Amino acid sequence: MANSSELGSSSSPHLPSAGGLLSASGLKLATLGLILCVSLAGNVLFAWLILKDRHLHRAPYYLLLDLCLADGLRSLACFPFVMLSVRSGAAWPHGPLSCKVLAFLAVLFCFHAAFLLFCVGVTRYMAIAHHRFYAKRMTGWTCLAVVCMVWTLSMAMAFPPVFDVGTYKFIREEEQCIFEHRYVKANDTLGFMLMLAAVIAATHLVYIKLLFFIHGHRKMKPAQLVPAISQNWTFHGPGATGQAAANWTAGFGRGPTPPTLVGIRQATHSQIKRLLVLEEFKMEKRLCKMFYMITLLFLLLWSPYIVACYLRVFIKASSIPQVYLTTSVWMTFAQAGVNPILCFIFNKELRVCLRAHFPTPQKPY
Repeated sequence: MANSSELGSSSSPHLPSAGGLLSASGLKLATLGLILCVSLAGNVLFAWLILKDRHLHRAPYYLLLDLCLADGLRSLACFPFVMLSVRSGAAWPHGPLSCKVLAFLAVLFCFHAAFLLFCVGVTRYMAIAHHRFYAKRMTGWTCLAVVCMVWTLSMAMAFPPVFDVGTYKFIREEEQCIFEHRYVKANDTLGFMLMLAAVIAATHLVYIKLLFFIHGHRKMKPAQLVPAISQNWTFHGPGATGQAAANWTAGFGRGPTPPTLVGIRQATHSQIKRLLVLEEFKMEKRLCKMFYMITLLFLLLWSPYIVACYLRVFIKASSIPQVYLTTSVWMTFAQAGVNPILCFIFNKELRVCLRAHFPTPQKPY
């Protein structure tokens, strides 16, 4: 039993008035046009900023660059055709092959975002819980390998329906080419939806584990400074002040190191290194917050549509209100444009780089 109708079929015997259709179509076109403009402008600006600024040439921003580029491509490749179908009165004016290609791209970008956010969550956990291993292994080539793996997995999930293993069709109720989620007795797309839900759930489990790790290590032992040592009324050591402290820290001294000072300079260097590690830890925590907000918003914007898909698998399509289905579809479209906004809101480093490249004019006195 199919839950979705193709071109030319009607889902309800009571058709809305022409004025209502025009106003609803106009609202959809305006909303999707705004999402398209925000997505292209934000993602292109973000990608240019990462490529331009050398301070952002680091592993987390490389992964974020791939996510934003994919969102921009999704907006450019898919949204104009959705707008065309809305303008045509919820009809697909092209052939079935183009519909399959468009549905393939839509599913590809969806699974790409899910898999990439999972990989980002794993790298965030490594950056906090195993920082030395992360700093040594998470290079640009490693990021490239992660990105290639994510695209390969996404292709594997999106390609089978091209050969009718899970059908790609134009769904009139959604006004887009996507999976045809049929009733459970004739369903062949349930596995794809279960995989998407499993990846999203696994991503949040990684962040929950990271939260417990940070909570368990929130009370770190403070650095213990070694007091100054006096030898012939000359003070040496971390507790010394003035020029003697500067000379000691820089490694200057006369003759062999006194026995009482052996190991003190090495201790100070380890303390300085530890303070640097603490600063890196705080920076990684800020990046974790930004990435989790992106992951959380992905869940919030895609959850209504995923619920609608499961309802069409286990319940008849007529049980789902059209308003709910349309709203859930447009929420998934909005996800393509919100990531750059979240990045600039929750990342001070990005805001500083943006102001550096686009300085605000000073007001004349």
